Amino acid sequence: MIDKKEQIINYFKSGLKNNKNFKIGIEHEKFLFNNQNNKRIDYSKIKKMFSALLEFGWKPILEKKNIIGLNKGGKNITLEPGNQIELSGEKLNHIHEACAESQDYLFELKQVTKKLNISIVSAGFDPISKLDEVPNNPKQRYKLMTKDMPLGGELSLDMMYRTCGTQLNIDYESEIDFVKKFRVVNSIVPISISLFSNSSIVEKKKSNYLSYRSKVWQNTARGGLPKLFFEDLNFEKYADFIMNFPILFIQTKEKYISGKNYTFKDFMNQKINEINNRLPTEKDLSTHLSTIFTENRLKKYIELRSMDTCGWDCLCAGPAFYVGILYGNLDEVYEIISKWDKDKIINAYLEAPQKGFNTQLMGKDLHYWASTLLDLSKKGLENRDILNKNQKNETMFLNHLQRLIDNKTTNAENMISKFSKNDDLSELYDE
Repeated sequence: MIDKKEQIINYFKSGLKNNKNFKIGIEHEKFLFNNQNNKRIDYSKIKKMFSALLEFGWKPILEKKNIIGLNKGGKNITLEPGNQIELSGEKLNHIHEACAESQDYLFELKQVTKKLNISIVSAGFDPISKLDEVPNNPKQRYKLMTKDMPLGGELSLDMMYRTCGTQLNIDYESEIDFVKKFRVVNSIVPISISLFSNSSIVEKKKSNYLSYRSKVWQNTARGGLPKLFFEDLNFEKYADFIMNFPILFIQTKEKYISGKNYTFKDFMNQKINEINNRLPTEKDLSTHLSTIFTENRLKKYIELRSMDTCGWDCLCAGPAFYVGILYGNLDEVYEIISKWDKDKIINAYLEAPQKGFNTQLMGKDLHYWASTLLDLSKKGLENRDILNKNQKNETMFLNHLQRLIDNKTTNAENMISKFSKNDDLSELYDE
């Protein structure tokens, strides 16, 4: 049971790893549409799809007899509120392994979606559906979230039902290493938004945003980029932050109870009558950490969450970009960002979803900073020098980003260009 701040600090310390044992975990979401009518698939179709995936060795995850996900080894496929599906991958050693995992998943998914007449859309925001057209599913926590989330952010339901992202989980070897990495990943969020922007079409129209997903997340309850994150935020300060953060829900047996009137500190002080004033467990702490929707967050590892979902051709590019910086070249990048003004970073963060590479930060545009960071990432991956069977190192996965930098156009702008020619919805679907 957790009743002291030191226990939370120790929870974060338990994530410390020797840098030889650093892992990479990738999570990515996809939209699924019916081929016949361009509508998002409903739960009955999800059940058929999950049932078909069992042939590939996946095992069902059930909640009150409803299938809500699949598991295989260290991997999970989870069901998001609007029936988006997310692969949470295994903890792997390098990008070659991570990319192979994604390719295996794609192969399995394509066998099943083809059979069931389902199309996949890899975009940060649903380009077709209106909010009231998106089906839901019986996963219990989503009912409570659908009710409570809009109270703290006007686009919270869009976040739940109409966004998809790519997430990277990375390790730290010490508290000092965490402080540096967390400062870096928060400082470069505007660059990440612009470089990985891939949500320009909304409800079959140009949205006037390059990353409409990021705009939505900026107006989502429990989200954003707190100023606190630009300080040297150690484990104790992060513990204070999460203790004073409101609870989204509390799970007791198979029941979910709204936590909107309470902070985690109230939980620790046994002030929640609805659960007989019980103390939180480590599982309650883990749930709380997972329901803070900031651009980056801490668990027993750091979660990076500011990338739009992109197509299979660029899926490994984002993780490779960050791994090169954080595992291969942290000090050089930290030296640059440590001179940046936090108010200017936050201003760039707010402008990047719409202005993309043209956003200004510290007297330069984000194209300049993306190019600079890409070079530093490449150097970091060369330092790592991890080779595949063809003797190529991880820099091969940056080629997609190099093309974007060279052409000064993002995935979002490429989609606007394709879609504008004939407003053809087929351009939005994965091949």
